[in-house]
Amino acid sequence: MLELAILGFLYEQPLHGYELKRRVAHLTGHVRPIADGTLYPAIKRLERSGWLARRTEPGSRAAPRHVLTPTDEGRAELRRRLRDADQLDISDENRWFTVLAFLRHLPDRTRQAAVLRRRLAFLQEPSSFFYDAEGVRPLGAEAFDDPFRQGVLKIARATSEAELDWLATTLKDLETGGPAR
Repeated sequence: MLELAILGFLYEQPLHGYELKRRVAHLTGHVRPIADGTLYPAIKRLERSGWLARRTEPGSRAAPRHVLTPTDEGRAELRRRLRDADQLDISDENRWFTVLAFLRHLPDRTRQAAVLRRRLAFLQEPSSFFYDAEGVRPLGAEAFDDPFRQGVLKIARATSEAELDWLATTLKDLETGGPAR
C-alpha cells in the first residue's frame, strides 16, 4: 500500500520526501500514520528497484532538497499494481482506497472497469462482522439487542450500499464512454 501511494503521488508530480510524506499521511495517516522509519526505507527500495530517481535541488531556505520522480519503469510498475490489484487490495478498505485514489492513472478504461468489477464481486459476497454459533451464517443488525453491534452493521450496510451505487454508475460510465476518467 505504501509503495503504491508513493508511486501514485510521484506519478502526478515530482516531490521531495517531506511533501511526499505529507500527502501519503493525508491519504492513509488517519488510520496508519507514516513514520520516517517506514517511508524512507520504502523510497530506497523503490530506488533500488529502478522505479524512482532522485535529484538534488536547492532548498528554499537551507539545505538542498532531494526531489523524487518515477522512472519509466516506475510508471509501468504503478500501472501494473493498479491493473493487478490482488484480493487483499480489493478487500481491505484502506488498501482499496489507495488503489482507488490512483486508478485514474491506469489509462485503459476497460482495465479500470475490470478492477472495479473485482471490488463489486467482493462486495456482493455475503459477509458480516458477526456469524451464527456455527460460524456459517452471517448475522445482520436485527439479530442483536446490542445497539453498538447494530450500529456497526448498519453503518457497514449503508457504506456498502453507497459504494455499490457508485460502482454501478462508474462501471456504466466506463463501459459507455461516459464521464469517468
